[in-house]
Amino acid sequence: MKLKHILYGIICSTAVASTTTSCTDLDETLYDQVDASNYYNTKMDVVRSVFRPFEHAYWSIMPRQALNELAADQLITCSRDSWWEDGGKWRRLHYHTWTDTNDNIQTEWTGCYQGIGQCNYVIEDLENLNPDKFGFTQAEWNNLKAQSRTLRTWFYLRLIDEFRNVPLVVSYYDQSLNTMEQVDPKVLFDFIESELKTCIELLAAKPNADGGNGKIQGQWTKASAAALLVRLYLNANVYIGEDRYNDCATYAQDIIDGKYGNYTLADTWDAPFDWNNENCNEVIFGFPGSMAYSFWHYGCDVYWWTVPAQIKHYVNDTKSEGGDHNCMYACTPSHAPNGDMLPYELGNTVSKYQKYPNDYRLKLYKNLGNSRREGMFFFGKLPCQDGTGGFVKDPNGKYDLNIRDAVGQFQAEEGWIDKATSTLQDGDHNSGWHFAKYPFYTDDDEGQMESDYTEIRLAEIYYSLAECKLRSGDVNGASSLLNQVRRRNYPEADWSTYLYAPEGSAVLDEAEMLDEWGREFFAEGGRRRTDLIRYGKFSSGTWWDKTPDADRHTEIFCLTQDILNTNSALKQNPGY
Repeated sequence: MKLKHILYGIICSTAVASTTTSCTDLDETLYDQVDASNYYNTKMDVVRSVFRPFEHAYWSIMPRQALNELAADQLITCSRDSWWEDGGKWRRLHYHTWTDTNDNIQTEWTGCYQGIGQCNYVIEDLENLNPDKFGFTQAEWNNLKAQSRTLRTWFYLRLIDEFRNVPLVVSYYDQSLNTMEQVDPKVLFDFIESELKTCIELLAAKPNADGGNGKIQGQWTKASAAALLVRLYLNANVYIGEDRYNDCATYAQDIIDGKYGNYTLADTWDAPFDWNNENCNEVIFGFPGSMAYSFWHYGCDVYWWTVPAQIKHYVNDTKSEGGDHNCMYACTPSHAPNGDMLPYELGNTVSKYQKYPNDYRLKLYKNLGNSRREGMFFFGKLPCQDGTGGFVKDPNGKYDLNIRDAVGQFQAEEGWIDKATSTLQDGDHNSGWHFAKYPFYTDDDEGQMESDYTEIRLAEIYYSLAECKLRSGDVNGASSLLNQVRRRNYPEADWSTYLYAPEGSAVLDEAEMLDEWGREFFAEGGRRRTDLIRYGKFSSGTWWDKTPDADRHTEIFCLTQDILNTNSALKQNPGY
């Protein structure tokens, strides 16, 4: 295990005692022997307190992933023989027929408010402490306070995106400052905007000119706070009915120009996700992860479950601390079970990559040794690499896997099958390409499960600015920005046809921009649902086994009955 950095150790030391309860209890119990009046005795006590909510925030990426990715068009959870039926809960996300008993919705809401409550607690404590007592400069103290305030806005950005109508809770100690009822989205939008603008001035800039975040991985910086403003403004028309693309473009350009610190695009597509990505200068904000400590993106249903269940025999990570893999997520298919190409504008995940067939990401995932890999997808037959011989089998050992870009009962069949249609209930373990955005290195590699979770990277800022330019009619400006990222995905010999005009012959329009968002940010933290909504496709679109919704009320989630039961002032969202 490589050494991460000081704050990572702080987060882990506090997480050991508190992770179990932090993710289930909305309120924390303050025992009389340890409260704000006698807890803060040393400088490290203050630092531990500030970064305690960050471990909870890191954990909270898990419910977000399922909720936002499975409701969109790129990922599915289909039945696999007797696996992954689960009472139809994953189908309901896919079909947009979720109910007020959906536990993913419940966990996302509660998880965000738990994090907000933890941030409020720290923010108010720091207001009542004297930095001189602990040996902090005023600039260091301001930065610490801004950490919690920025993290709080990150939670609120998720809530306004997913629920739109939520209470505004700003105090742990004085409940009269909080709203029991939901506030208008504009009130929440303005709060997020104001907080981020303030925090940009208080936060420190990344100190490394071109060496990644290094020891400050996991801390908010000027650039990462500005990047949250980019996200807010890019979706302002959806959230509050206001066009804020000019503001989005201004902050995006400032980040690219280095106003908030120096960041550069990585030379390869996978560097922002690799085991040493704290040194990648494309990463603007990431949660530190490490083997034997916290590795939530390598846990359960984020990336550990995006592969065949027995993939350990192929990637040879049998001794990793993540446990056995699982096959929860796969790509939405591009073909019918008989091999016919599906006609949909949306979804068709693999075929969207295959539009540019020499894409490096399309290669079969393979560990190359010395903490290196190639490719992003798992497909076809996968030879066992752990000495067991043969090919990877289904979990019941009945047939060799031969993974197709389709959903069907393929079992031991070598090719396509004589069936023209399929649904989420028709799958087996050969259904749908699997993927690895983060590497699954072997037991012998020091980089095994050492990747930090990349929440914001510079490519997102390039794409956001490109969309703003495209919407304003500057197609060439948008193309140039996208090409700066895209050229690393393809051999130079293909640039003349693969890059967008005028640098190449590929055509950029609104539909292609949405497809390109999907290719570059595939399966990254649940942004696909947000992008579909911004492009007016989420409720009206059609993809495999998904017809248009009756209306647009599904663009925000319902409040579950458990949520409503906790607060009588809450009102159900429209349409539910």
